[in-house]
Amino acid sequence: MNALEKARFNMVEQQIRPWQVLDPTVLHTLQHVAREIFVPAAYQALAYTDTDIPLGHGQAMVAPRIDARLLNDLAITPTDKVLEIGTGSGYLTALLADRSHHVVSLEINPELHANARKNLQRAGINNVDLRLADGSAGAADTGPFDAIVLGGSVHAVPQELLEQIKIGGRLIAIVGEDPVMQATLYTRTSASAWDHRALWDTSAPRLLGFTEPSRFHF
Repeated sequence: MNALEKARFNMVEQQIRPWQVLDPTVLHTLQHVAREIFVPAAYQALAYTDTDIPLGHGQAMVAPRIDARLLNDLAITPTDKVLEIGTGSGYLTALLADRSHHVVSLEINPELHANARKNLQRAGINNVDLRLADGSAGAADTGPFDAIVLGGSVHAVPQELLEQIKIGGRLIAIVGEDPVMQATLYTRTSASAWDHRALWDTSAPRLLGFTEPSRFHF
């Protein structure tokens, strides 16, 4: 086991398992997807640390345990078609692609989109449709989806995205305002009904393109 493999093993055992990520298939994915491929060169030493890593443009790779918990709680199966909002570095995209049949991933920033494409190619991931697009509108042309994941935080999940979940499908997003946001799981129960429940508290950078509440100052 080389130094990077050892760091990846330690990440899984010391950061991710203690965060209630116990699905063996998810742990296997985290153990063999090389996170260092997706980390900017200036931050390579931080690839397996429990910290956010800047990507520029106000965006960041969240700590590995956040991506791991999103992946775990979405309960993806090998036949699922998945929509990801906010490609970022492409790391969560790679994790999703490893667990599912196909991923459509939307990124609004051209530079992040181009870098993620290079990263995924280096990682040998080929079941992903990367699109330069405003993720707040989703991808209705290729929906509905078994699972949707928002790779950053939002004030609220747009109804337009909820409409793109298959009946029985689910969406996970980090919702709310700093300092405390909540990872929230939405499940579509019928053509016109969705259940949702808060799972755990966290914080994450805002996704671009989503509506923010009006703020009044007196």
